[in-house]
Amino acid sequence: MPSTHLSLHYHVVFATKERQPLISKTWRGQFHEYIGGTLRGMDAVAECVGGVADHVHVLMRLRASHCLADVMRELKKATSAWAADKMREDKRIANMTTPFAWQEGYAAFTVSASSCAAVRAYIENQEEHHRVKSFREELVEMLDRAGVEYRVEFLD
Repeated sequence: MPSTHLSLHYHVVFATKERQPLISKTWRGQFHEYIGGTLRGMDAVAECVGGVADHVHVLMRLRASHCLADVMRELKKATSAWAADKMREDKRIANMTTPFAWQEGYAAFTVSASSCAAVRAYIENQEEHHRVKSFREELVEMLDRAGVEYRVEFLD
């Protein structure tokens, strides 16, 4: 075969440090756009970005040359700085002593091309979803469904 053909889709979930509700509704949409732009800058494709005050979901498509750990390190680094600037501008939380930071680690799941639409719908419905389910419950459910082994003490 003279060329390489790939379908590398990942559903990645990552939380603010100590799951603090730092992602303000006033700039959350812009933040999600910034996350998408950051991924595009790394030659990846952000198919969908969503989340709530304490965590983000991203459905992304990567190239064969990408290393997921490198992409996540750079994504968290760039978005931390952006969010910290927005927090300083946001009068509602300008006096907060908690600086913006991401929690160490993330959860990542491969997604088949045929399942991308369902994952996209799930990500777009985060506000409604979290009215009835906590982030921890959501994460445990996702890890269990994917057959990922985990240690309970690392979930909080």
